[in-house]
Amino acid sequence: MGILSLLLWTPALGVLLLAFIPKQQTRIIRLISMLFAVLAFLGSCWVLSLYEQANANLQLSEYFPLNPDLGSAYALGVDGLSMPMLVLATLLTAIALLASFSISEGVKGYHICILILEFGMLGVFLAQDWALFYIFWEVTLIPLFFLIDRWGGQRRHSASLNFVLYTMGGSVFMLMSLLAVSQYDLQHGGSLMTSMNQIAQDMPLTEQVLVLLGFLIGFGVKMPIFPLHGWLPLAHVEAPSPISILLSGILLKMGAYGLLRVVVMLPEATQVLQPFLMFLALFGMIYGGLLAWRQSDLKAMIAYSSISHMGLVLLGIASLTELGMTGAVMQMTAHGLIAGAMFLLVGLLYERTHTRNIQDYRSLIQVMPRFALFMSLTLLAAMGLPSTVGFIAELQILIGGFQQWGYWMVFFSVSLLITAAYSIRTIGLLFTGPVKPFIRPIDDLKVHEMFAASLLVISIIGFGLIPTPLLDLSASTLKHINILHSKRIL
Repeated sequence: MGILSLLLWTPALGVLLLAFIPKQQTRIIRLISMLFAVLAFLGSCWVLSLYEQANANLQLSEYFPLNPDLGSAYALGVDGLSMPMLVLATLLTAIALLASFSISEGVKGYHICILILEFGMLGVFLAQDWALFYIFWEVTLIPLFFLIDRWGGQRRHSASLNFVLYTMGGSVFMLMSLLAVSQYDLQHGGSLMTSMNQIAQDMPLTEQVLVLLGFLIGFGVKMPIFPLHGWLPLAHVEAPSPISILLSGILLKMGAYGLLRVVVMLPEATQVLQPFLMFLALFGMIYGGLLAWRQSDLKAMIAYSSISHMGLVLLGIASLTELGMTGAVMQMTAHGLIAGAMFLLVGLLYERTHTRNIQDYRSLIQVMPRFALFMSLTLLAAMGLPSTVGFIAELQILIGGFQQWGYWMVFFSVSLLITAAYSIRTIGLLFTGPVKPFIRPIDDLKVHEMFAASLLVISIIGFGLIPTPLLDLSASTLKHINILHSKRIL
């Protein structure tokens, strides 16, 4: 068994072990779940240590034919696009489990669902066969449905059904595009990397455009792209906060990751749809920011801000420039860390106060100074303050977009101003003014909560001050992609 298979199947082994633990043994269940989540994180760090940044080719590949007639295979591999997502997925899963001590009912089922979800997420980022990719993509739906429907808020049934219907609807379009792609790709074993090099040479332009539109709908639902975002606010608000960490931190990135793959695979179609993609990105950024600005529910605000920030990713991808795509990959990581930190902190605050209405709080800095520090830093990072990872990502996307579209980037600047407005407003409402009586007895962050928040905030600031390791991780792959794209267009 290769190292990638070992990493992939670690959460599945945890699920198998949990199946034999009596449901009354909640401490043992939590301990085993955390143990396998930490093992998966250490496994991803091991893969990272073996990954050669200067090598643009697929690395640590594993290939085992499943059905040669159909061209399907158990094919795994990593490159500069998937490597950051693997580490982020395993890190946020461990943090989500750290934040799950408030779950007191159905503890066994809850932890099994989280480990199955991690298994599906890792499979999406590791798969190098379209059939395998699609299977793992669908695997993530099952645990998420139960996590929202069983452990969510008052409207959890509507939220879980909404999520599944939207995602399954998008998956139908993605499946049709995959079937169209497969007829050109059977002889190459279904490799995603091979697809990038071969399909554009064989597929007519009209068919390329139709296939790309199908992928855009399928991946756009998960990102989400306006107007395919209808499931997101309700799902984020009603999901348990640890699940919101995974939803916003990783699940949205699955859509962006898939779109990055197909944009490179179908460069001529992307050129045709480029103005449309740019419009969707800029409109989504402003639309999401405005809706986030008018929210009084903290989780709803973060949910709508995710639409705006994922619009940044779409803009970087649509620019088709090396700098823009570098910014898109950087923004995927930045948003995963920032949104994960915000949902973690808001969830911890909700556990103490049982309200998410921003108007109910005042001067938390006097009662919860540690919480105030972490939340302020995270909100400042969300608005792209220099010395945070979000600033590096936004700057690269801005430059890449300006190279491609010039002064259309004025709308990009408007979106950043809107983000700054609601971030500063939130800091003002949470941490200034007189202390309300019901807030006085609230406890500040505990040791394990501070540890989880510190991991994310230190990463946000660390990669903002020293972004080179994160940029170098994807540089060779993105440079190779840019060269391939230029050759196809010429």
